[in-house]
Amino acid sequence: MFLRNAWYVAAWSNNIGRELTAETILGQKIVFYRREDGSPVALENACPHRKLPLSKGTLKGDTIECGYHGLTFDGTGSCVAAPTQPGQIPRRAVVHSYPVVDRYRLLWVWMGDPDLADPNTIYEIENYDDPTWGYTEGGVLDVDCHYLWIADNLLDPSHVAWVHKSSFGGSGTDNVPLEIDQSDHGVTVSRWIMDAAPSPYYAKLVKFSGSCDRLQHYEMVYPAIGVNRSIFTPSGTGGRNTTPVNETYINVSYNFLTPIDEDRTRYFWFQHRNTDGDDAGISKQMNDGARDAFLEDKAILEDVHKGMKNKTTPNFNLTLDAGAQLFRRGLDALVEAERNDA
Repeated sequence: MFLRNAWYVAAWSNNIGRELTAETILGQKIVFYRREDGSPVALENACPHRKLPLSKGTLKGDTIECGYHGLTFDGTGSCVAAPTQPGQIPRRAVVHSYPVVDRYRLLWVWMGDPDLADPNTIYEIENYDDPTWGYTEGGVLDVDCHYLWIADNLLDPSHVAWVHKSSFGGSGTDNVPLEIDQSDHGVTVSRWIMDAAPSPYYAKLVKFSGSCDRLQHYEMVYPAIGVNRSIFTPSGTGGRNTTPVNETYINVSYNFLTPIDEDRTRYFWFQHRNTDGDDAGISKQMNDGARDAFLEDKAILEDVHKGMKNKTTPNFNLTLDAGAQLFRRGLDALVEAERNDA
């Protein structure tokens, strides 16, 4: 079910420091820490002797000492000391090391073949270093559901009309036709809603008054990154292949889904806007509003997960599910190809 040769967000970078931090990602137990020079380390969280979690050991300099018999491992996973048998380090005393990279305030981990890990393939955040763009602090939320239910939700612009009435909903979100695009990188479901009032979340953020043309751009990038691009522009200035005007407001919501296992997902996010680059008040307002909306999603999706996992009657798809189904088929093909290459 999981694509392993890919970068996943393991944590916010500032949450991993000089302490042993245990996490589970794609069902694999991993311990994270930083060396004395600040560089990150990710190791299998199990001493190969009796599988005691290394996170229950002690960080000594740049190495971890197992809390059972003192076997000590460096950041590459190699055993560098075996106190109970000096000078006789067992050949099998090795733990798996995962490539890790700090980027965009996030710590990324490569879950597949280390030889294939290329930091240049980490998803690019456009305009990240542009000081005129503002970004929110972001957040993290554990959701008790399979990550593909969240992916489905992130390819469904219509759900906002019912789940997010007080934030992202608004005229046209329930019935304006959707357009679907597929690429080698993922699937996008989008639509322009013309000459309507801004949604409640954005009404105090846009830089113009009156009705607007609104883009809902819902994109999922393989295997687990959702990019929601919202554009609000004065009525008559929006639509496909149009050039933004001075008043055009753009906000991009980046959503990073990290499967913990088949039933749990860790959801990281932040928003990035083309205005108010240094306005902390607006950033907090947006961040608080986004978290409230994501809590609404969490409540729905956890019940969807339970319902679909324990269903006693058949379910079916609506036409709005076409993008999500296309994404799942594309992901299945990538997972199958990865298995065949293994």
